[in-house]
Amino acid sequence: MSEWFHAQGNRQQGPLPAEQLIELFRSNEITLDTLVWRDGLPQWQPLRSVVDELGLIVPAMDAPATVPPAPPAAPQPPILPPEAPYSATASTALPPPRKGLSGCALTAIIGGVALVVVVPILAILAAIALPAYNDYTLKAKVSAAITALQPVKDQVQRFADNEGRCPGANDAGFPAAGDFAAQGLSAVHIGRFNNGHCGIEATLSVPGKTIDGDLLWQEYDRDSGRWECSGESDNKYLPTQCHG
Repeated sequence: MSEWFHAQGNRQQGPLPAEQLIELFRSNEITLDTLVWRDGLPQWQPLRSVVDELGLIVPAMDAPATVPPAPPAAPQPPILPPEAPYSATASTALPPPRKGLSGCALTAIIGGVALVVVVPILAILAAIALPAYNDYTLKAKVSAAITALQPVKDQVQRFADNEGRCPGANDAGFPAAGDFAAQGLSAVHIGRFNNGHCGIEATLSVPGKTIDGDLLWQEYDRDSGRWECSGESDNKYLPTQCHG
């Protein structure tokens, strides 16, 4: 359906559909002499010249004799295009009205701007957030593994305090080396370290990650009654008390 423009004073109005143009005529807001234009017309035309195209039904031109003639319409100020004034006649050529951007075009522009601005920001945030999240999850796995060793630490300390020596693989009552697979550890060994401390050596099991296979050490000093924690992994994955 074509969109129409009409002249009002020295300004153009529109675009608007044909039905709305017809309604303006029926409500006497425009007349048969009002200049109109649509895309495809070579120049502005009086409404009377396109009534057939619009399907507009107009009254007969010869009014009854008893009806006094209507007073002449007040002259309208000319519509002035940028180049020169014109007289409001059927043959006057007006420049085609400028059309604004359609809703689809505006949506496309806004969407393009959003892509240009938002996508790089999301990429930057992802580049920052994903490594940080990965470090956080690995640190959480190491902390969970250390927590799982707590019962064994208690056993080692009691044994060392009561027996006056470090427990070994042949001492009864301690978990087997493979009993901690569900806690992120592939092996757990108890015994005596070279520095004389008793303790635990555990191997992390985090398949596909940088810390997979790293060792954790929990050492008990019988003289001071204190435990020390250390490990092969980067400090960012170890709890603070295990930093070397």
